[in-house]
Amino acid sequence: MPFKIPFMPEQASSMAGEVDALTLYLVAMASFFTVLVAAMVIYFAIRYRRRSPDEVGGSFDNSALLEITWTVIPVLIVLFTFVWGARVAFRLYRPPADAVQYYVTGKQWMWKTQHPTGQREINELHVPLGQPVKLLMTSEDVIHSFFVPAFRVKADVLPGRYTSLWFTPTKTGRFHLFCAEYCGAEHSRMIGWVTVMEPEEYQAWLASVPTQGSPTAAGERLFAQLACHTCHQDAAGAKGPALGGLYGRPVALADGRTVLADESYLRESILNPAAKVVAGYEAVMPSFQGQVSEEGILELINYVKSLPAGGSASVAAASEGAL
Repeated sequence: MPFKIPFMPEQASSMAGEVDALTLYLVAMASFFTVLVAAMVIYFAIRYRRRSPDEVGGSFDNSALLEITWTVIPVLIVLFTFVWGARVAFRLYRPPADAVQYYVTGKQWMWKTQHPTGQREINELHVPLGQPVKLLMTSEDVIHSFFVPAFRVKADVLPGRYTSLWFTPTKTGRFHLFCAEYCGAEHSRMIGWVTVMEPEEYQAWLASVPTQGSPTAAGERLFAQLACHTCHQDAAGAKGPALGGLYGRPVALADGRTVLADESYLRESILNPAAKVVAGYEAVMPSFQGQVSEEGILELINYVKSLPAGGSASVAAASEGAL
């Protein structure tokens, strides 16, 4: 077999072809203009060189047509490149509506992943072929970066906030997972694999891995253990706001601002509840900083997201806590 150096990794996701096409276009354009400018410099240096010490250069008239040409053409090229790049960027960072959410926590020096049905892995992630996958990611310590070259996806994983990426695998197999951000002495060991399986094989794999329940169920148990239901009730005089239907809804704050109740807002409300106090309530909620792990925070968020509008967290949580 002849020795080959691949220009790019194999394509194993729905976006890989678009990313590669844009990359090849940028490389081709940069190479073309580099060669063109270098060739023109050499040509003009030879063509218009000074042939004797007494030679004086001649005058020339400005050409409006030439100046318009070398202005309009680059502008059109740049605009075309911007539109193409923006289209690819928007698609890369806007997951499909049917994407299934998985959870990733970076920690020196490992990747901890959790499936929506509760199965956990370390430095591994099994996903089904053809299913859009969204990863909700955070770090327990320093900045990491989740990078799967075959999928052409990479995103920083940050302590204290959530980031996300998505992909739709188009090939079965095992694909390298790297941390692309230097994160300490053993950074080079923070590697793993994403295994893409046929849907039937994936379901069989899920059934073979023990689990203590989905993140939502685990969040409900933790909600009861922390006695959150004693304040967050859908009743008059409750010390905390009702949580049913909260996720994805605008929230009016005591300082007059309005924020969106997304994952980052819920996380901050658990760890630093005084940062954004809901209008009509006092800042009486204690901080759970250091009492709940990152996985526990994600489980609590999943439980809050599952509560329907008009529903009450107190009944379900209290009954769970009584078990």
